[in-house]
Amino acid sequence: MKYFARSLICLAVAMAAQTAVGEDLLEVFAAAKENDAALRAARAGFAASEQSVPQARSALMPNLSASAQTTWNEREFPGATITDPTSPFFGAGVPDQEFNDHGWSAQLRQPLLNMESWYTLSSAKASVNAAQYDLSAAEQNLILRVVQAYLNVLRAQDLLDSTSAEEAAVKRQLEQVQQRFDVGLVAITDVLESQAIYDSAVVRRIQADGDHDIFFESLSTLTGISYERLDRLSDELPIVNPSPADASTWVNEAMNSNLGILAAQAQLNAARRNVRARASGHLPTIAATVTQARSVTGSPNFFGADTSEITVYGLQFNMPLYSGGLTRARTKEASALRRQAEELLLNQQRTVTRDVRNLYQAVATDVVRVKARLKAIESSRSALDATETGYEVGTRNIVDVLQAQQLLFRSQFDYADSRYSYVIDLLALKDAAGSLVRDDLAELNTYTDPNDQVVRLASLQKYSSDPTAQ
Repeated sequence: MKYFARSLICLAVAMAAQTAVGEDLLEVFAAAKENDAALRAARAGFAASEQSVPQARSALMPNLSASAQTTWNEREFPGATITDPTSPFFGAGVPDQEFNDHGWSAQLRQPLLNMESWYTLSSAKASVNAAQYDLSAAEQNLILRVVQAYLNVLRAQDLLDSTSAEEAAVKRQLEQVQQRFDVGLVAITDVLESQAIYDSAVVRRIQADGDHDIFFESLSTLTGISYERLDRLSDELPIVNPSPADASTWVNEAMNSNLGILAAQAQLNAARRNVRARASGHLPTIAATVTQARSVTGSPNFFGADTSEITVYGLQFNMPLYSGGLTRARTKEASALRRQAEELLLNQQRTVTRDVRNLYQAVATDVVRVKARLKAIESSRSALDATETGYEVGTRNIVDVLQAQQLLFRSQFDYADSRYSYVIDLLALKDAAGSLVRDDLAELNTYTDPNDQVVRLASLQKYSSDPTAQ
């Protein structure tokens, strides 16, 4: 009864799925593009990198500074007297003085010659180009990550279907063997062997149930959305060899288009320009200045309060002679970083070459494997029919039948699994070559079937306290 109740629940969920709208690849990708935390972090990192250009440019732009000051003065003349006989205060004490001095100044400075700043700006621009390639690579890789997460859900569903079908088939056989044993047609060993195989099938189905939910959660990590239904891939999906059908052509395309290689090349350009910037620390700099100043003093004098204004035009020449070895050390550091960038570029090129060749071979192998596994299903079905016939006439035992059933169910899952591997390997090949775009995802999406959906298992008590209870 408990098994019958679980079957009814599964049937109800499946019927509800037929009328519910599932998510397809493009909808999942759109959500991931907006909500994937890794991609948003990459965007924020690029926005930060962009600011290195205006920071470097500021050393070549006009610089305006201003300052102001004010002081309050109090003077006392203890014991001093006025000695001017013509003064009406002759002989009186000198009065204390209180007055304010204040003023301001402003300077406009325009660099005319500063080679270190020019090369620093050029290096910053190259670094931003590298950051742009890194961001584009993150956006491109998101397509692959979405497809992998999506297909992992479909793969988990196929495994669950396979293990559930195997469990049901083994259960039927166990019931038949039990009935035969009850009437004395078979030995107890057939019952025990059937029970052992059934228990193993239950374990595999329980594991498939758990994986099913795990992969739904993995997809939610990318999108921030908890999905309940996903459209499956249809049987119309073509399984064809990569085009062009030449690994060297894919490698050549990758050398020109792989975003990791382009980023490494941009980083090398930045490192080379940084070397020139550091070496230019020995060169002179020239700057033009205009200074305007005004000061007012309240100190009493013969003319009263004193106010002055001044405008100064200047040309500053600075020639570094010795800075304690700083410029030389910074130049050697930049040269070492340039060599590092050269080696990183070489390593990236070699890695991409290896990955492209391996993925090309993987896709070609996947094509053959899919065809072989489709044929294996027919062979396994024929073998099962023959084994069941042999069991009926007494030439084969129940274990042979159960093993033949297992082989058929595994062949069916292997076929589905090989199709998913083909899709992922093909898109990974395009990603490595730098040619993976949203249109590839849109094309794959045309082979999703809204009438055939994967439904997330309801958050019910899927098992009783005894998962093998019948």
